[in-house]
Amino acid sequence: MSLLGSGSGAGTFTEEWIMRGRRPAGPEYVDQLDGTAQDKERLQAILETVGGQARLVEACDRVAVGESRFRQLREAALQGALDAIVPRPAGRPRQACSSEAERIRELEAALAEKDLELHAAQVRAEVALVLPRVVAGEVGPEKKTRRPSAKRRKLKPR
Repeated sequence: MSLLGSGSGAGTFTEEWIMRGRRPAGPEYVDQLDGTAQDKERLQAILETVGGQARLVEACDRVAVGESRFRQLREAALQGALDAIVPRPAGRPRQACSSEAERIRELEAALAEKDLELHAAQVRAEVALVLPRVVAGEVGPEKKTRRPSAKRRKLKPR
């Protein structure tokens, strides 16, 4: 770590420590945001008081509001900032269903049900063509019992 000024001892940290990267924007960053000049001035004053760069009375005089109103504005601004950075679910939010979209979904479901019924009817028709007796309920002649074989007749006493 390099320090500015050779008068400081080795390993001591001072305010003169060199920061790497960009300088922090601070309350001046508000000038880049969209909004009216009055709103930007109020937000900059709020950020300066929160960061300890300005006293409350000075900020109130600068934006021409009383201390209680300034505290209300500061609380609302900080709450709004906190609400804005709350994590949200990933992805695109679901869109609300319109009545037309709901009707289309109902009709598609009914069409799918009718297609299934049509397929079942076609299968029944094919079975009727291949096995007409089974479909008509006709049953062939009843199964007759077999005559006992000659071997059994001999063994069975009369």
